[in-house]
Amino acid sequence: MYDPQKKVYRANDTRYSIIDLLASAIDPEYMTNGIPRISDFHLKVGEPVRFRMDEDLHAIHEGEIVTPELSEALIYPLLPENDRKVMQDNPMADIDCGYGLETEQGIYSFRINAFRDNDGLAAVIRLLPPRIPEVHECGFPSELVWKRIVGMRQGLVIVSGVTGSGKSTTIASLIQTINRSRSQRIITLEDPVEYMFKSNRSLISQRELGRHVNSFPEGLRSALREDPDIILVGEIRDLETASLALTAAETGHLVFSTLHTRDCLGALTRLIDMFPTARERELCTQLSFSLSYVLSQKLIPRADGNGRLVAMEVFRNTAQMSNFLRTNKLHQIYSSIETGGEHGMVTMERRLLNLFEDGLISRADAIMHANRDDIVDRLPPA
Repeated sequence: MYDPQKKVYRANDTRYSIIDLLASAIDPEYMTNGIPRISDFHLKVGEPVRFRMDEDLHAIHEGEIVTPELSEALIYPLLPENDRKVMQDNPMADIDCGYGLETEQGIYSFRINAFRDNDGLAAVIRLLPPRIPEVHECGFPSELVWKRIVGMRQGLVIVSGVTGSGKSTTIASLIQTINRSRSQRIITLEDPVEYMFKSNRSLISQRELGRHVNSFPEGLRSALREDPDIILVGEIRDLETASLALTAAETGHLVFSTLHTRDCLGALTRLIDMFPTARERELCTQLSFSLSYVLSQKLIPRADGNGRLVAMEVFRNTAQMSNFLRTNKLHQIYSSIETGGEHGMVTMERRLLNLFEDGLISRADAIMHANRDDIVDRLPPA
């Protein structure tokens, strides 16, 4: 029976509790230098529980098959009361929320996505890093890039990448660096809140969709009335959010956000495609003034097998890039990133080559994670 005090739901016929399951992610056996290598748990009826370590999914050894009853026993204790009722009453519900697991080593945070598929209740549970990494640990190709970003007073900074590529972590490290070094008013809009900030030199308010605001556009409008210096918008998902984020950056605020694209050029294209064709010229002009940086990142397995590292592509809106944006000549941007090293810019292919040359990643992984096939011609023969 569900015990709301212990947040544990043990069934008579199972060894599992959700606490046992989550605690396994922070077992020293699955850590490298104190950093968990397990990133996600996958719960699905009819299958054993699986976990992702580095890039691969593994079934829990001798794990029993998840039944409909066990699925509810493992998932429902993680959901707030209101979300649990929604999940029980609405077969089309898709719930995102956070969960904190208190241990002797501290509180570990998890991000929960609960949903239903053909077989029943399912969930993906992501372990968030136990601390906000220092900015120099986040894979920036050079200090020049992050130092410029944390020193900015206005502009839009986009971090792009596929799900699970560390976008939120990179932004959190940048905000934490600002928090320690400048007296600013910082407002975050997140879905859900992932990293908990403690105000240092800056004053930080964190707001979560579904709890404090109904949507990113609503949260942005509210934030702009609250004397912000810096605003984090968890994700640009639609035209309204994109328009408000650009306007906020244009009117003197530093805005951070994310997009789900594989490279910097894809992020720019995605932003422009959100707007109707009739507004294209207006948008390109606004983008040329408001956008400051686009960072696109991937997590690559380390050559020594000890976890993964970040490979980051960097676009900076220089005078030349601003002209390309204003005239919508996006096809010229990649080659300009290639030649923009003095501004801290680097393509994903060049960054992968550097990591391979430093012995940090394998040749095969450099090829696999490149966005362009011509990387093969730039690598030494196998």
